[in-house]
Amino acid sequence: MQISAKYQAVLEILQKVLQDRYPADNIIKEYMRNRKYIGSKDRKFITNTVWDIIRHRSRLEFDCGCCEARMLLLTYLKDEDFDIIADGSEYGMAPLSKEEKIKLQNLNPEVYPEHIENECPKWLYEKINDSALVQALNTTASADIRANMVSREDIKNKLQKEGLFFSFTPYSPYGLRSEERINLQNCISYQNGEIEVQDEASQLGAILCDVRADMKIIDYCCGGGGKSLLLGAILNNSGTIFAHDKNPKRMDGLKYRSARLGIKNIKIIEKITPQDKYNRFIIDAPCSGSGTWRRSPDAKYRLTPKQLKTIEQAQKEILDIAAEHITDNGRIVYMTCSVLPEENESRVEEFLQKYPDFTTVNMAKLWERKLEISYPFNEERWLKCSPLTTHTDGFFVCVLKRK
Repeated sequence: MQISAKYQAVLEILQKVLQDRYPADNIIKEYMRNRKYIGSKDRKFITNTVWDIIRHRSRLEFDCGCCEARMLLLTYLKDEDFDIIADGSEYGMAPLSKEEKIKLQNLNPEVYPEHIENECPKWLYEKINDSALVQALNTTASADIRANMVSREDIKNKLQKEGLFFSFTPYSPYGLRSEERINLQNCISYQNGEIEVQDEASQLGAILCDVRADMKIIDYCCGGGGKSLLLGAILNNSGTIFAHDKNPKRMDGLKYRSARLGIKNIKIIEKITPQDKYNRFIIDAPCSGSGTWRRSPDAKYRLTPKQLKTIEQAQKEILDIAAEHITDNGRIVYMTCSVLPEENESRVEEFLQKYPDFTTVNMAKLWERKLEISYPFNEERWLKCSPLTTHTDGFFVCVLKRK
């Protein structure tokens, strides 16, 4: 593809992304799926450019004074040769108009406000109140995978023979990490079910559920089933993991993933009865997803204060359900992929006020018993992972038990 045509493709994708209606990742995949003629190198160039613009969206909007896709792209390319980039060719970008040239000559010269400098909507930046964390959440994430019922040492060697180079993750005994984005679809170990994609923080969340085969276990907000699949592997296919989600369609891929990974102890259920009691009530709660902004930087622009309030209410209701369905010696494992206090420690504190017969499990003791390594945090009531502290997604885990 000519450079002008590549940037025209970038523009067409951005026009949909900036509507803030659908995840950018889905938009990019659909665009490429409908244009199989685009070669792998051009796909990579287009995709990387789109993500780079999304990661600098706040500054670009501030510079050009609008959020229109073409103007953002032109501002991003302001130092390039527009006679080549916007050459007006059949598949290329249209030449610059007189008005666009004037705008590019008069970009905003003012210093970026702090939230713009850190690429975050102001209302979210104020909630997080940690500029270093916000900056870290705007970097590119590593590619984390885990070994599935095989040793990660063997998998590391197998992957190396396929030209894929991974290191061991520092905390999870199952995890491997690559600093480069990798396509595993043609990987033999992936096809054979020996590895699965999962961020290390999510792996840790599953490990800290501390499950045994004789327990009655429910993954109540199962979604795609990543934690259920790891729990099934930890139990070596013994016992039963009950998988549930309010929206059963989210679990559509779970049967296929279970078959590929050889996990046979997951049972999908549509509802629980008033009589059902569980030893482990696992809640990977619906949340803002703020901890995953490294992978989905567009998500911060789609989230609204109203949506966040709705999410917080759902979290409260799910914790109420858990309190009703936990055995006397059971545990509620509350997790989010969020860095917002309202969804994490504030949610736990509110729950403990409402249910004084519950208390938090000491995370340091649980960590050291399950992982057999030193606990790396100061706070022992809950665990907070982040790109700053653990080089993972932002992730919160708190284990609650009746006193």
